[in-house]
Amino acid sequence: MPAALRALRTGAEGVAAAMLAAMFFTFVLQIVSRYVFAESFGWTLELCLTLWIWIVFWGNAFILRDRDHVTFDILYLSVPPGARRVLALVSAATIVVGFAVSLWPTWDYIDFLKIKKSATLKIPLRTVFSIYAVFIIAVAIRYAWRFVLVARKGVAGEGHHHLTVTDE
Repeated sequence: MPAALRALRTGAEGVAAAMLAAMFFTFVLQIVSRYVFAESFGWTLELCLTLWIWIVFWGNAFILRDRDHVTFDILYLSVPPGARRVLALVSAATIVVGFAVSLWPTWDYIDFLKIKKSATLKIPLRTVFSIYAVFIIAVAIRYAWRFVLVARKGVAGEGHHHLTVTDE
């Protein structure tokens, strides 16, 4: 993995870790406020939920690799390398097209949410859910890159190692 990609990945992991830490401390504050001070802070639940949404989509967009996901690849592994290449190209292209087609309607709805605010923090819901648009773009770019890699280098079983987005 090139140094620049490694640095970006490390930065993305740092952002995710910071969000997890913020979520943890908010959760602890929520427990302390409820059981020690007998007064619940409503905003803590909302912040935990918002951070959880961001952690899930941020992590899936920038941290998880293909090999980190559960896959059902019995068919893929049972065919010869040439057919694997075709399957890998078709699946990558399908993901790119599907996510690209869904981007505009998704953003249209997310943008519509600017008129609504969260209950206690008063954050526009567009801000809360904008991470999903980032996720769509990142995954589409990742699979477009995977398409290029498979087209250039092939797939495992053709004399090449298993390709991931970060391979060069």
